[in-house]
Formats: sequence, structure tokens, C-alpha cells
Amino acid sequence: MGPIRHGRARKPVVQSKRIRTLKGFFVILVTGGAGFIGSNFVLEWLAGNDGPLLNLDALTYAGNLQNLAAVEKDPRYGFRHGSICDEALVNGLFAEARPRAVVHFAAESHVDRSILGPQEFVHTNVNGTFTLLEAARKYWSGLDEAERREFRFLHVSTDEVYGSLGPADKPFRETTPYQPNSPYSASKAGSDHLVRAYHHTYGLPTLTTNCSNNYGPYQFPEKLIPLVISNALAGKPLPIYGDGMNVRDWLYVGDHCDAIRQVLLRGQVGETYNVGGWNEQTNLSIVRQICAILDEMHPASPVTPHERLITFVKDRPGHDRRYAIDAGKIERELDWRPAETFETGIRKTVRWYLDHQDWVARVQSGEYRDWISRQYGT
Repeated sequence: MGPIRHGRARKPVVQSKRIRTLKGFFVILVTGGAGFIGSNFVLEWLAGNDGPLLNLDALTYAGNLQNLAAVEKDPRYGFRHGSICDEALVNGLFAEARPRAVVHFAAESHVDRSILGPQEFVHTNVNGTFTLLEAARKYWSGLDEAERREFRFLHVSTDEVYGSLGPADKPFRETTPYQPNSPYSASKAGSDHLVRAYHHTYGLPTLTTNCSNNYGPYQFPEKLIPLVISNALAGKPLPIYGDGMNVRDWLYVGDHCDAIRQVLLRGQVGETYNVGGWNEQTNLSIVRQICAILDEMHPASPVTPHERLITFVKDRPGHDRRYAIDAGKIERELDWRPAETFETGIRKTVRWYLDHQDWVARVQSGEYRDWISRQYGT
């Protein structure tokens, strides 16, 4: 295997030992398990379940095996380096692990990057999901009747497929028509439609979740919250697109992982579940709250109060004005609600980044710094 690129050459990844399928255990295949949400899910799954888990990840710029250092020697954990677009690899993994479920996180997920380079988003999010669905369908078709009934394919998607809301519009529901406005959201919409089609055409037992903006530990620092924390600590400008009044619903990643587990274990086959934090806030409000927390937790920063660093930059093309999630269905049917308020979740998040500055320094490669400079003009 050749070296993995992450801004600069790194040592080849050593494959974990072959995962064993143990009779009576829940074997799960996770794609994109070294990314932000995926790694949090892997860690929480292994903390609360005995069944082995196999993680397939291409280790692009946002995939980081350091996120999973705590479980890399766990005999229940297996890792394979590769792409969901690799048909031979994906088919081989189904034959090897014989999973009873797939949780599909793997995706290109950053809107700004999709505007600059949409091809990779279509390749991974559409073609990759198709490759994974085809492999799952063939594998599932060969199972015995009892195993076919138990198998699940859970596809993790986004609220951005629904488009943009006006100030007085009702939040997105599972029945809201799709109106994606960016190459990223369009590619995710395409993958959602493929998952739906494989259930209705072939009977593949699929589940789909559409979540709102996640935040929490291990998020790559190109996204708003970790970028603001990192820049504020360094005394750098805190870039905010346009007037900062774009509204998002914010969901703590641990709550999202819990919701995925509930959908996987108890969700109705063929259904979609919206997962949100019941927390609509403007980007400007988010940044100001982070600044206030950093004033309290890290008064020794180069520039304080941190709010002095707020800098408004040119808005990005096609910037959706408002997202909002109605998570009533998952609450009614699966008795799930987020455990964290934004106030508790954001404090945990800021604390984590303050305590893990070594992690931040390692992921901020030269490639990342160049991209930030191109994107924000700083």
C-alpha cells in the first residue's frame, strides 16, 4: 500500500488484524469511521456494545486514525483503508465480515469545498453510495431468511437536501420536498434517492437519517465552530460569511450518535428520520457565544475579548439562509431526544479543543492552511 497523503507524506497505514465474525454477535460495517461523526460513533458503539465492528475509511484530509487511538488494539475493532468506490474491496469486506448491519457515514461533506471542486463530491457521495448499495444488495440476497430479516443498511444524510427556509417557514419534516442548492447537498440528495430506490425496488432493508449541523470533539477545523475556536486561540480573524444571520439547527455529535443507534436498532425499515437539536441559532450568535466561553476559559489568548476578532467576509455563492429540523417523528416513534442543550454541548466542545491542542496542531497541515487562505482570503 502506498503512502497516504494528508498535506504531506505520511507512513503507510498498518491494517488491523482480520476481523472475526463471532456467532451471536452483532457485526457492524461502518464506512467513514475515521471522520468526525463516524469516529465518535465507533468510539461510542464499542463503549456500549460487545459486537465487533469493521471500519472502512479512505483517509482523505478529514479522516484521522488518531481519533480512534483508544480502540485501535481492541480485538472487537477492525480497520481497512480504502474507498467505498472500490467495488472489489467493498464486495470482499462483505464476504469477510458478514455484517448484520451497515452504517454509512462516508461522504465528502463540506459545502465550500464542493463549490470549488464538485466532481469529487459526485464521485464519492453518488457513485460510492451506489457501489456500497450494490454490494449490500448482493450480499443480503445470499443470506438465509432469518439473517435477511435482521440485516439493516443505515444511510446517514443531511438536512441540506431540503434546501433553504424563509424566516417564517415551518422546519423540515421527512416529507419536505428536496431542493438542494449546492453541489454537496445535490450529491447527498442523489445518494438519498438511491437508498430509497434500493428499498422500494429490491427490498433492501434500508434506513435513512437526515441530521442538522453537528458539533463536538474531533471535528475537522474547517467547519465553523472548531475554526472559530482555533483562530480565536491564535489571535486570528474569526471569519463570518455575509451578515452572519444565516440560521442553522445545531446538534451535539454524541446525541447524533445515540439517535443513529436508536434508528438502527428500532427504526422502521424503509423510513427516514430527521435528527435535530431543537436549537436554531444564527452563525453570528454561535461565534459570540464561543468568544464569551473562551474569555472565561482561556483569558490568556493573544486578543481578548475574543469578540474583537470577528471579521465579516464575502458571502459564499448560493448560501442557504436557514435550516431547521422538526425531529418530532424520531421522538414519537423511537422516544429519542437530544440530551445536550446547546449551552452544555458547546461548553463541552470548547473544553475538548482546549484540552486537545496537540490534536488540532497535527490536523492543521500545510494543505489545510493553504485552503483556508484561499477560501477566506486571510
